[in-house]
Amino acid sequence: MSADASRAARERLRAGDPVLRDLIDRHGPDGLPERRSGAQREHYGALVRTIVGQQLSTKAAAAIYNRLAARFGGREPTPREILDEDPEALRGVGLSRAKVTFLRSLAEHVLDGRLELERLDTLSDEEVIGELTAVRGLGPWSAHMFLMFHLDRPDVLATGDLGIRKAMMAAYALDALPDPETMERIAAPWRPYRTLACRYLWATLDSDPGAAEPDPI
Repeated sequence: MSADASRAARERLRAGDPVLRDLIDRHGPDGLPERRSGAQREHYGALVRTIVGQQLSTKAAAAIYNRLAARFGGREPTPREILDEDPEALRGVGLSRAKVTFLRSLAEHVLDGRLELERLDTLSDEEVIGELTAVRGLGPWSAHMFLMFHLDRPDVLATGDLGIRKAMMAAYALDALPDPETMERIAAPWRPYRTLACRYLWATLDSDPGAAEPDPI
């Protein structure tokens, strides 16, 4: 998003929601958590990193991913290499048994054409979610993070993210963590910039953006 577009999005959010107006004024354009670098990485690699990093801190995820890459000469393994590798050897880099299964499912979907990665840029948000969640281990949370941080989609509401739920509860003085229906209602005035609004909510937390509640495994 260009500087002018970002400025327009912030003003739209400020005008539509007084709570967000206060958050935006408090944090300003430069006070948001750093965005992930997924947009500079090809789709398959971003999804591999998503699976590796589920339910881990950023530091732990990076360490395991680096060990995985080291096993393949310092680069990301291809889908064929994932399927040809001994699953126990993959576990040896620190991956859980479930995550090995998930990486193999991703590789199978890519190789047999069920997941056409080159099409994802052209699909709607809902279509991308449908494509990704057909892969074992990639649930709605992972799909939302992929849309927000890799495809740079502007209007994604991460309803399954614990951090967003906690930030909403605090910012809107709710008695309990909001369910998806409540979140959708609160976020209605944020359209078409719900991704940016989520980033401001993440800014109120100590945790990393997009690292609050991965898909359960």
